[in-house]
Amino acid sequence: MSYIIDRRQNSKKKSTVNRQRFLRRYKKHIKEAVEEAVNHRSITDMDKGGKVTIPRRDISEPVFHHGEGGVRKRVFPGNKEFSEGDEFNRPPAGGGGGSGSGQASNSGEGMDEFTFQINQEEFLDFMFEGLELPYLVKKQLRNSTQFETRRAGFTNAGSPDKIHIVRSLRSALARRIALSGSDRGKIRELRKEIETLEQRLPSSDAERQIGLLEEQILELRKHISRLPWIDDFDIKYNNMIRVPVPSSKAVMFCVMDVSGSMTQTIKDMAKRFFILLYLFLKRNYKTIEVVFVRHHTHAKEVDEEEFFYSRETGGTIVSSALNMTADIIRDRYPANDWNIYVAQASDGDNWDGDSHSCREILHRKILQHVQYFAYVEITTGPHQNLWLEYEKVKDAWSESFAMHQIEDPADIYPVFRKLFEKKTEGPA
Repeated sequence: MSYIIDRRQNSKKKSTVNRQRFLRRYKKHIKEAVEEAVNHRSITDMDKGGKVTIPRRDISEPVFHHGEGGVRKRVFPGNKEFSEGDEFNRPPAGGGGGSGSGQASNSGEGMDEFTFQINQEEFLDFMFEGLELPYLVKKQLRNSTQFETRRAGFTNAGSPDKIHIVRSLRSALARRIALSGSDRGKIRELRKEIETLEQRLPSSDAERQIGLLEEQILELRKHISRLPWIDDFDIKYNNMIRVPVPSSKAVMFCVMDVSGSMTQTIKDMAKRFFILLYLFLKRNYKTIEVVFVRHHTHAKEVDEEEFFYSRETGGTIVSSALNMTADIIRDRYPANDWNIYVAQASDGDNWDGDSHSCREILHRKILQHVQYFAYVEITTGPHQNLWLEYEKVKDAWSESFAMHQIEDPADIYPVFRKLFEKKTEGPA
């Protein structure tokens, strides 16, 4: 297949169209680079753009050029040692003593790399490609706090920067026409009388009457000219009003165990998952709030710093966090006004008698109010009783509940994509 590349630049000296073609053509390579960046970047750089490297042999483009053969003569300027027809010896073996600093290879062929920059928007587009919010529901807010400024006709009062010039001139012209209408009508009548009298010339009486009529016309014209060209009444201003705009809001609950079994490595992997979810929701909602609920034997709502970097000792009772989440939803985030998402991260450790209570809380208090509940278990060991109870929840709420296991940082992005992959059909 042949490719013809259009290298013409647009008016801003940027090949915008060709850049989009380039991103589409090498989509596979860029996507692999983005996925690698998600797995290895620091958390604070998760949503930034970056460099993407592609093997140069994969981006070779066909070009038009002269073929080999034929007799050609070229004169290179500045050559003081040789003349046309001179012969010179081949350089000695080993090249000319190159200064390269790379290491020798015993296999394969050399391969250059092509590196280019993608911005934040392009990075996120590739990161979230093929994903969608599960059964996204746009909900109308009763008490909207977002407003949009819209035009609402014209007004006679306002600030100078909002003057509508065309409308003001039109109003001034209409006023002058209206106020001078009777005078202009009289002038037309007088003109007709003058035309009648001019037919009777050279009568002296007609000349005298024409002179009087012209004086009347002159007085009427003076009266018309005294009308102001524009008046304060004529000035019109754009009328701008603030209209409440229904918006779509979401709240994301981050629920995590902070007991002694949760190492900092596990928390870092959980944080990466939570940040991916936050960035994903942020692209779908204008306003998004985040609630952090941590727990060991007792649950507590905390800020982000304490959520990820505090560590407690003692046992684990997951139901305390689920109860607190249900209470916060009931008191602050009514389901009619908010799209609610809950993400829970744990190593799977829980007090044996508590896992059944967790299943009951999810059934009775949480899942009927949320759009989606995602549970990730960060562990390399066997599943414990909490996972087994959650499997029963998944069977009953398969449309709004999902669970996966994460073993190492490389699993975070694939698991995230599985949790939020596109569904062909939504719930009935």
